[in-house]
Amino acid sequence: MKVLGAGFVNHFRGQIINIHPSLLPRYRGLDTHRRVLEAGEEKHGATVHFVTEELDGGPRIIQYCIPIKAKESEAELAQRIHEGEYIILPQAVAWLANQRLALEGNDVILDNQKLGSPILIEGKHERSP
Repeated sequence: MKVLGAGFVNHFRGQIINIHPSLLPRYRGLDTHRRVLEAGEEKHGATVHFVTEELDGGPRIIQYCIPIKAKESEAELAQRIHEGEYIILPQAVAWLANQRLALEGNDVILDNQKLGSPILIEGKHERSP
C-alpha cells in the first residue's frame, strides 16, 4: 500500500476512490480484520470512499456489511469481506466512469442527489449462534 501525496490527491480531488476493509469511519489503517475480531464487533465490512489527504477519511460512497460468525478466523472473515469488495468497488467505478458520481466539497453526489450517508449493501450471511 502506498499513501498518495497531498499535492497529487488535491490535484485529482473527486477523481480518486479507494476501497478499505472496514466500515469507515471505524478501523482506519491496517490490520482491520484482526482489530475488529479483537474488539468483539458483531459486524464488519468494506467501504469505498473518495481519497482525501486524511488517510481513510474521505467521504464514503458505498459500504458492504456482514455479521461476524461465531469463532470466525481472521482469514475466513477477510475472505467474506473480499466477496463484498468485489461487489461495491466495480459499482462505484461504474458510477464514476459514467459521470453519475461526484464529490462537491465533502458531499457525495450520486445521480445529482446528495447522499446523506453511504449506500449500504448488506451481505446475506447469517450470524451463527
